[in-house]
This record gives sequence, C-alpha cells and structure tokens, in this order.
Amino acid sequence: MTVPIALTVAGSDSSGGAGIQADLKTFAALGVYGASVITALTAQNTQGVTGIHQVPADFVTAQIDAVFADLAVGAVKIGMVAELSVIAAIAAGLAKWQPRHVVLDPVMVATSGDRLLKADAVEALRAKLIPLASLITPNLPEAAALLDEAVATTEGAIADQGKRLLALGSRAVLIKGGHGEGAESIDYLVTGSGTIPLSAPRVATDNTHGTGCSLSSAIVAGLAKGEDMETAVRNAKAWVSAAIAAADRFSVGHGHGPIHHFHKHY
Repeated sequence: MTVPIALTVAGSDSSGGAGIQADLKTFAALGVYGASVITALTAQNTQGVTGIHQVPADFVTAQIDAVFADLAVGAVKIGMVAELSVIAAIAAGLAKWQPRHVVLDPVMVATSGDRLLKADAVEALRAKLIPLASLITPNLPEAAALLDEAVATTEGAIADQGKRLLALGSRAVLIKGGHGEGAESIDYLVTGSGTIPLSAPRVATDNTHGTGCSLSSAIVAGLAKGEDMETAVRNAKAWVSAAIAAADRFSVGHGHGPIHHFHKHY
C-alpha cells in the first residue's frame, strides 16, 4: 500500500496543540503519513510561551536531508522559523530536493499573543522562502506585517494585499480572516487568476490554539494526496471549521485550548 507523505518543518509545541504536534495530528486525521523537521523547541502551554530553544541550522539541514533521502515527500509545510540561519538552511534544502508543493505559514504571533518570529527574520522570510512557496497562508495581521502596511479591513483591501504578496514570488496566497469580525469567517485565496472568498460560520469558542498550523497542514495533506490547490484549500477549511466547532467537546488546559483534530473519530 502506497501512502501519501507530507513533511512539516516547524517548531515543537510542548503542550501538543500547535506546531509540529498539531501538524502530525492533522496529517494522521486526514490519512497522510507525516514526517517532521524540528526548527525550535518551545516551552509552551495553552496560556502562553515561556521559552524558545532554537535548533542549530546545520541540524535542521541534517533532518531535511535524512527525510528526503529516504521518503517520497509529496508536499511540505513550513511553520515557525525564527532564525536567519535556519531560514537559509530551509531555503537551501528546498532548492536541493525540489519538492513539488511547499506551503509556508508565516507564523509570527501565537494565539496567546506571544511573538514567535524575530523582527530581523521577516525580510529573510520575504526574500528566501516566499519565492519558493506554492502557497503562503498569513492571517490578516501577518499579511500586513509582511508588507509593512496597516491591517486590511475591507474585502478590496485584502485582495489588494494578496496581489502584492503574490508579487513577492509565491504562486498563491491564502489570507485568513479569523482575526476579522462578523458572523462569517472569510478567507481569501488569491492567485494570478483572481480572488476567491471562502466563508464559514464563525464559531464562538476560546479553544482555537493551533488553528493556523492545522489549516496549513491540512492543505499540505490535500496536496500530498494529489488535490489541486483550490480543492485542497476548500477541503482544509471545511475540516478545520469542523475541528473548531468540536473543540469544546473536551477541556485541555486553562487558556486557549486546542481544536479537535480527531473530531471525525470521537
């Protein structure tokens, strides 16, 4: 039996709700075998981040080479990358191994509000990783930060920011609307062909830890299974929306709890 394989290149969340752990749960829930390259260790729980330990760039390279030398990776997700040397190592690894699909989630701020990406890494992200991406998945504040602009508040402004992000080199952009307001949470998929709004009912819950990580990894799972970009994005959004809606079925921690990755199973 041949199984689709996806790789996550991201930071570890010690509480299990976001980062590498959320990505691997997502891959498993969607029927994809998950491999991982850890870029950083975090001391983290549902209430916040208390410490970050960076993995040396040469060991990030060693992990990338080990995975690609043996596994038939169908798609790659890149999450938390906070060091210039690690960004350079990932860019070099992608150039060496040439994966078909790369989804970049420019993780800058945790759900708790803690900043995860150093300011001097933003330009490296723009210059080295975005041009290698099939898709980037910033939320509204991250899209604004990547462009050094104010946060967009209208559909037209969001579409315009998406087009400017495309100009940085990514083949597609998904601007996530979870930070917006209203009864609907609307994401915008921007490609060279235009902008597609994707809406879902906004769920009233505090248990949203790892939502962005899980959405990008769900897209990667779809791409690894052979779905086209729009289909992968639509299916991922539907799955994450259901995982958020089911998040209150259990109680984990005392802050922003995780979404329910295995909502289809229990």
